[in-house]
Amino acid sequence: MTKIGLEIHCQLTKLESKLFCNCKADYRSIPQNSNICPVCIGLPGSLPILNKKAVEKATMISLALGCQIPERISFFRKNYFYPDLPKGFQVTQYNAYGPTSIGSDGAVQIEGKEIKIRRIQLEEDPGRLVYEGSSEKTQITLVDYNRAGTALVEIVTEPDFENPRQVRIFLNVLADLVENLGVSDPYLEGAMRVDGNISVEKANRVEIKNVGSFRDIEKALHFEITRQQSLVERNIPVAAETRHWDEARKITVSSRSKEEEQDYRYLPEADIPIVRIAQNKVETLKAQMPESIVAKKERYVKKYGMPPQVGDVLSSDKFYSDLFEKAHTDTNAKEVANIITTDLMGFADTREKKMELKITPRHISDLADAILNNKITRNSGKLALQEMVKTGKSMSEIVSSLDLGNVSDMSSLEKIIDEIFKEEEKAVLEAKQNPDTVNYIVGKVMRKTKGKADPRTTLEIIQRKLSS
Repeated sequence: MTKIGLEIHCQLTKLESKLFCNCKADYRSIPQNSNICPVCIGLPGSLPILNKKAVEKATMISLALGCQIPERISFFRKNYFYPDLPKGFQVTQYNAYGPTSIGSDGAVQIEGKEIKIRRIQLEEDPGRLVYEGSSEKTQITLVDYNRAGTALVEIVTEPDFENPRQVRIFLNVLADLVENLGVSDPYLEGAMRVDGNISVEKANRVEIKNVGSFRDIEKALHFEITRQQSLVERNIPVAAETRHWDEARKITVSSRSKEEEQDYRYLPEADIPIVRIAQNKVETLKAQMPESIVAKKERYVKKYGMPPQVGDVLSSDKFYSDLFEKAHTDTNAKEVANIITTDLMGFADTREKKMELKITPRHISDLADAILNNKITRNSGKLALQEMVKTGKSMSEIVSSLDLGNVSDMSSLEKIIDEIFKEEEKAVLEAKQNPDTVNYIVGKVMRKTKGKADPRTTLEIIQRKLSS
């Protein structure tokens, strides 16, 4: 039996400043080692000041994951030496004297399986190591302290996962959740990092550290299951150790022996007082939280009659969900959702592509209305959407410049259909004998009008002519 537990480190990227000082939380576009101060690099005599907004956002994550929020939270020093940890310890949380982390005992449902959350703790991120050379023959290691002190939450699950696929589904759900809450952008580089704890039957637990992508953690876990099973079958002990994922070779590599809790020598952080979280504050935060993804999906399905799959896809992506909320009306909601999930998501399926879109809610709303009012066909609508994405032109400009107007008046369509009846005499005779073949003639009309013919009107005219 395979057991997998996760430790997910999720940065609170929506904060303005770090966890214990006023340095910028967004360190990514700043020159190396310029976003630092005495607090975040641990100079003697410097004193931390807890970021109130970080506590609030961490509390919201805990509430969204169904965790219990303690009346008081406290911080500890986790002692270990590493080049990117300038103080020689990390300020984190630890349930040494009862639950004092920001959340505990939560759960998430994925495909009918409950994944329990053991605890959620608020802590500071260490700096970042930059390696030159291969992972095994590194020539030099550089340290960038810009990230040191950035606020993150560590979400620790129970070992409830049975296979790597469940892990990836859970991580996608979690990423959607924190993005929907507005506390983090999980798709920024390094914003969500995962450690996987895994053991197969009759084997010691192995930790795979700091895997940066959901795809890679799935691959790393698959490899580790195969490696451990192979050792067990040959009666070779599986060492309890920490391993790293070598992305180039697609294997895990031994890093060091596995630390135990006592190795970190946790001590209460004397420079940060115990923080009381009043129940009325918790209720206020609950009221401020946005509609959950589950509730949003239910609303989309019940109120607008969307298929459950469309509602699921749309509610899970905050970017497109926000676009839908601004673009739809009660009359065009279903069509707006169809345009976004069927066409637009195909044009922009990555964060970078989304940012390049020149489309606005007005574009989507006007396009949906034009389709519903038979001003253009759905095929023409796809062409119009492509042009909107590239140029940002208005609906009327695009219809005019690309000549996408719907051919729906009876006289124009009858003339075109008469031409096709003369060109396709054999198909016409067959359609008279077998009405199921009429779609061939409809397709010919569509090709001749470049997709601009109204399908319903076209079919009515063809059927009338066939029966006469």
